[in-house]
Amino acid sequence: MPDHHPDPHHPAIPPGPGVDLNAQLNLHPDRSLLLRVCGDSMVGAGIRHGDLLVVDRGVAPRSGRIVVALLEGGFTLKRLVRRGPHWWLEAANPAYPPLALGGSDDDRLWGVALHVIRSLPGGRWPRPQS
Repeated sequence: MPDHHPDPHHPAIPPGPGVDLNAQLNLHPDRSLLLRVCGDSMVGAGIRHGDLLVVDRGVAPRSGRIVVALLEGGFTLKRLVRRGPHWWLEAANPAYPPLALGGSDDDRLWGVALHVIRSLPGGRWPRPQS
């Protein structure tokens, strides 16, 4: 029988099937995708420049969710907030003012961010230049 002493340099990996990331992250191939974050408007929510976001285009946007919106020809990542009858996109960085949504802007709510994936130092993918 093999000797099973813990080795602090090589953590034990239990035998068996690998982790199904589609199941763990609740991914749906027909509506989920990965987007790379550019900018620092959501640092207060723990989302940093260069992170990967799992975005689901089939999840209903509601107040408090972090959403991807198409505004002025580009994508933006903000928290969707309702105040009374009005909807806003709010950054998690005080350097960025809230953006009011109105009228046809519902069509611009492109997806809901569900997960952040970040490479640790020495990770495999390169981080984009700032």
